[in-house]
Amino acid sequence: MKGPPVRFSVKWTCILVALVFVGPGFLQGPTSPALAQKNKPAAPAGPLIKRTTTRREASRFGYGGTVTVIGAPQGSITVEGWPRSEVEVVADIELNAENEDDLNRLAAVNTFAFDDDTNHVRILTTGTHDKAFMRRATKNFPKTLLTLPWKIDYRIKVPIATDLEINGGRGSISLIGVEGAIRINAVESEASMVLTGGIVSATIATGNVLLKIPVRSWRGGGADVRVAAGTLTVELAPGFNGDINADVLRAGKIEDAFGAFALREKPGLTPTVVRARAGSGGAFFKFTVGDGTLLIKKGEVSDK
Repeated sequence: MKGPPVRFSVKWTCILVALVFVGPGFLQGPTSPALAQKNKPAAPAGPLIKRTTTRREASRFGYGGTVTVIGAPQGSITVEGWPRSEVEVVADIELNAENEDDLNRLAAVNTFAFDDDTNHVRILTTGTHDKAFMRRATKNFPKTLLTLPWKIDYRIKVPIATDLEINGGRGSISLIGVEGAIRINAVESEASMVLTGGIVSATIATGNVLLKIPVRSWRGGGADVRVAAGTLTVELAPGFNGDINADVLRAGKIEDAFGAFALREKPGLTPTVVRARAGSGGAFFKFTVGDGTLLIKKGEVSDK
């Protein structure tokens, strides 16, 4: 079963990267999701009823493959590594409408495609937010239903050694126990990542991000985490080894509560720039905040 084209995620990636270097005002441009919402027809004025359904999909999946997730405009995404050679998706789909007939119409489009092959699983949200999909999939769809609120909360389990591509809208993102090449983009999120290795690239336009590294030595190349506006908190295990670059680009500051950094290169440690080494060095970590606070502190260690 084929889902909406991946160009959806490419557009969001461009928006998110621009937000880090240009600022939140970028969302007012012609490709803005906010502008698209503004141009939608008015929603029905009557009281709405809510329907929540749960859908489960699973597929055998080898270690080292790729899982792609394109989330809903609203909704959470939780990804957990487990020891099975299998991908499991449990999705809670919440719809709102004035009557049962309208809920049935929405249920036919506001869902997700589960597309799997030998080494790639795609979990692709479809729905009223995607004009190209609606033109292909429906005819004479009531315009009054296009603005009704809906969301999908995803709970996904993957093999520990898995590459991930996650594109989220507005909603929390949680990632734990996965080691691979990981890319995360989200418009607005409370994101939490508990990771011990891999190559990580995460960009959050607005929100708060917590990255916990509960091991002394990272297994992999490192991480690049960017927040355009909000707070980025990094918890490092006591005795952590790594090289760290941290920057606040515009308004805000860096708070060093780790207290065990050695200067690696100029300018060293300043309120807005850190060029430091923890322990004996190692994997490279880059942390960037456009406007907000970047806090680096000690966490707990779980080395075995």
